[in-house]
Amino acid sequence: MDLTPHIEQLRRELAAAGEIGGDGTRALAERLAAPLESAARLTLLDALSAASDAITRDLAPGSVHMRLRGLDPEFVVTAPPLPMAPPMAPMAPRVPDGEEAGGTARINFRLPAPLKARVEDAAAQEALSVNAWLVRAVAIALEPNGPAEPAADAA
Repeated sequence: MDLTPHIEQLRRELAAAGEIGGDGTRALAERLAAPLESAARLTLLDALSAASDAITRDLAPGSVHMRLRGLDPEFVVTAPPLPMAPPMAPMAPRVPDGEEAGGTARINFRLPAPLKARVEDAAAQEALSVNAWLVRAVAIALEPNGPAEPAADAA
């Protein structure tokens, strides 16, 4: 994050304030600009650091850390880990009345990459395709009276 535009804005505001008082005030404002630049930069860095601490408290267990690269602050964001879902037991999704069991429809479904990887892992653990795992998860989620009963094992 480049602080220079913000520092330059403060310098312009100081110069504008110096113009009001005449030549002596303008000269004083010009002499004060350089030392105030360092103080303003440190104050902005302190405010950004306090803000990142406050965000980290609200984001826990994720975090936001500020680090300096030269004179410019950078933020490092660590997202909170996604909660691990318990493995889903094989369910026999019920097809609601009035719908044909053999009909299918195609949709485009976008997932964040970390969630997609978790879906793939869960499907592989249950020896299902990703599509079959997702169809089952959606059917279970849409059950009006809670999840469907587990499928009976054929003997």
